[in-house]
Amino acid sequence: MSLVRSFATVGGNTALSRVLGFAREMLIAAALGAGPVADAFFAAFRFPNLFRRLFAEGAFNAAFIPLFARNLEEGGDNAAKAFANDVLAALLVVLIALTAIAEIAAPILVLTLIAPGFAGDADKFDLTVLLTRVMFPYLGCMSLVAMLSGILNALHRYFAAAFAPVLLNIILVVILVASLWLGLPERTVGLAMGVGVFLSGFAQLALLIAAIRRADFPLKLKRPRLTPGVRRLLVLAAPAAIAGGITQINLFVGQIIASQKAGAIAILQYADRVYQLPLGIVGIAIGVVLLPELSRALKAGHMQAVADNQNRSLEFALLLTLPAAAALFIIPEEVVRVLYERGAFTPNTSAIVARALGVFALGLPAFVLIKVFSPGFFAREDTKTPMYAAAAAMITNIVLSISLFPYLEEVAIALATTLSGWLNAAILFVLLMRRGHWPLDMAVLRRGAIMLVVSVVMAIVLFVAARGLSSAFEPATGVLIQAAALLVLVVAGAAFYFALAHVTGAADLRALMRSLRRKQTGGAEA
Repeated sequence: MSLVRSFATVGGNTALSRVLGFAREMLIAAALGAGPVADAFFAAFRFPNLFRRLFAEGAFNAAFIPLFARNLEEGGDNAAKAFANDVLAALLVVLIALTAIAEIAAPILVLTLIAPGFAGDADKFDLTVLLTRVMFPYLGCMSLVAMLSGILNALHRYFAAAFAPVLLNIILVVILVASLWLGLPERTVGLAMGVGVFLSGFAQLALLIAAIRRADFPLKLKRPRLTPGVRRLLVLAAPAAIAGGITQINLFVGQIIASQKAGAIAILQYADRVYQLPLGIVGIAIGVVLLPELSRALKAGHMQAVADNQNRSLEFALLLTLPAAAALFIIPEEVVRVLYERGAFTPNTSAIVARALGVFALGLPAFVLIKVFSPGFFAREDTKTPMYAAAAAMITNIVLSISLFPYLEEVAIALATTLSGWLNAAILFVLLMRRGHWPLDMAVLRRGAIMLVVSVVMAIVLFVAARGLSSAFEPATGVLIQAAALLVLVVAGAAFYFALAHVTGAADLRALMRSLRRKQTGGAEA
C-alpha cells in the first residue's frame, strides 16, 4: 500500500488507542485525582512502560527490522525465519532472567530508579513496590510483541501490531468503570489496574501470535545460540534503545525529579497523555512505517524511493504537528478541563496540568521530527549516531530539570523535555544533511514554511474564538456544554487550517486523498 495509506493504518489504530487512553485517564482522574494512589500507579507503570517503548519504538524498531529486512531481501523467507527464531530464543532467556531479578529487587528499583522521593511515605512506597511487581511481567510480553510487530511491519502488515495497544486501554477502562460503579476504595482501584496491565500484556501477545500465523510466518522455539545475527543485533540494539526511546527516557528522568513533590508525577502524566495523541497518530505512525520501507528500499538499491519516502514523511509530519502544537499551546486549559475536571480532579489541578501541557506542546513537532530523522540512520544499521544525539539531549534535559524544578516545578520538567527534544531533532537533521543521507526537496522546505505561517494564523484565530467562548468553560458550566464548546473550537480550527493550507499551496489535500486510496504494486496486506 502507499506510504500515506500505511501511515493512516498505523495512525488510525494509534488514534483509537489514544482516545481510549483519554477515557482511561479521565476515569483515573475521577477516581484518584492527583493523590498518592495515582502517583504510585503512574510511577510503577512508567518503568515497564518505558522499557516497552524502548523495545517497541527503540531497539527492535531500529535494530531488528534492518537486519530482518536484509535477511528477507538476500535470503528469502527461510533466512528471515532462521534469524527470527534465533532472536526469539535469545530474547526469551533474557526476559525470564530480567523479570525474576526485577520481582526480587522491586524495593531497590523503586528506591533508586522509579520514585526515590517516595521513601519518606511508607504507604505510597509499599504500594509502588507491590504495583511494580504485579506489572513487571507486562514488560516481557511487550518485548515479545515488539519482535513480532517488527516482523509484521517488515512484511508490510501493519494493522495487528498497531491495534494491539488498544487492548490495554479496553481492559483498563472496563476495570475503572466497574470500580467506580462499585465504589471501590482508591487502593483497591490501583491494584485492580495493576492486574489489568498484567493481563493486557498476555492479550496483546496472543493477538500478535495469531497475526504471525495468518501471515504464514510461524516461529519455532529452539535452543538459544549466540549466532552472528544475534551478536549483530546486540551490537545495534543497546544504542538503538537509547536513541529510539529518548522522549520516554526524558520523561522517566523527569518523573524521578518530580517525585520530590506530592502529586507532580500524576500532573505530568495527565499532561503527557494529551500531547501523546497527536504524537502517537503522527510520530509513531511515521516511525513504524518509514523504517521498514527505508530498510527494504536501501537493501534493494532503490535510492529514489528512499529520498521520496523521507521527504513525504517530513511533509506529512509538519502538516499535522504544527497546527496540533499551536492549538495545544493556545487552549491547554480548555482541553484539560473538558477531559479531566470532575470528581477528585479540581479546577486548581486543571490549571497546573494546563501549564505543563502548553509547554509540552511546543516540543511536539520536535518529538515527531525525531521519528522522521532517526530511520535515516537506523535503516543503514547506524544506531550509534542517534544514540549520541539522544545522549546530548538527555544530559541537557537532566541539567535543565534539576536547575529549574525548584522554581518552576512541573513546568520545569515539561520545558526541559521540550528543549532537549528540539536539540535532538536538530542534531539528527544536520548530520543527515552532512552525510548526504537526506536529499532535501526545496519544495518541501517552502511548503513547511507556509505551514508554519498558517499555523500561527490559526493560533491567533483560535485564541480570539476561545476568549469569545470563555463563559462556556467556567468550572460551574456543565461538562456537555464545555465539550460542545471545545468541539466547536477544534473543528473550526482544523477546518480553517486545512482550508488555508490548501489555498496557500502548503498542502494538496486532493493528492493526499489519492495517496490514501492508492496501493503499491505488490504491496502486502496491512
